[in-house]
Amino acid sequence: MKIASYNINGIRARLPRLLDWLDEASPDIVLLQEIKSVAETFPREEIERRGYQVHCHGQKSFNGVAILSKPRLEEIVHGLPGDADDLQARWIEARLAEGPPIHLCGLYLPNGNPAPGPKFDYKLRWMERLEARARDLLASEEPALLAGDFNVIPQAEDASSPDAWTGDALFRPETHERWRRLLHGGLCDAYRMHNPTETAYTFWDFQAGAWDRNDGIRIDHFLLTPQCADLMRDCGIDSHVRGWTKPSDHVPIWIDVSD
Repeated sequence: MKIASYNINGIRARLPRLLDWLDEASPDIVLLQEIKSVAETFPREEIERRGYQVHCHGQKSFNGVAILSKPRLEEIVHGLPGDADDLQARWIEARLAEGPPIHLCGLYLPNGNPAPGPKFDYKLRWMERLEARARDLLASEEPALLAGDFNVIPQAEDASSPDAWTGDALFRPETHERWRRLLHGGLCDAYRMHNPTETAYTFWDFQAGAWDRNDGIRIDHFLLTPQCADLMRDCGIDSHVRGWTKPSDHVPIWIDVSD
């Protein structure tokens, strides 16, 4: 079973590229971020014709997450627990109702810039809520994954020009501390687990010819519980998608799990 994560950067603007990639890669499940659409305007018809159910937690013009799934899902949840006043659409979770009993969590973690400042404070609080949810998933001892745009560059090897990111919210020590707490708590970085030394990126800015210079960063991740990690057979990044016409600035990352 192939499960992918893809920050589409506007579902209506990038729908042709999403459909091209779905036809090429044929994932079973896709966790989308930054759809920038509410459920009522999500272009679901062409996606559904390809055999996917669409579950959307949207927000007009900003944020928004969705799950596209060929297998049937159950226990759909919108919103990360821990703050009833947080109205930003950044979290969706569900459980596979058939096949391996995997708990799927799709997320779009706040960027946090400028840092320091209120947006960075919100990012850190969000990561603390994420850690609390991860502890609950780990305690269940069931296969679970957290996937999406984390807006975290884990280490210098995950940036083409790490010095350029010094002081940025994606690379600040406070961000790294909270990232390490997720890993030390028991989650594993799927890409690094399968590719411990390979250099690969998931994001290239639209500015200054970043794609042509391969000036990228790795900020889209799969974090797996040990039970889910045991099921993983492969993990990859479809970096070539960034070279297509009118692409997202992110590319899909995926894992293949045993069913």
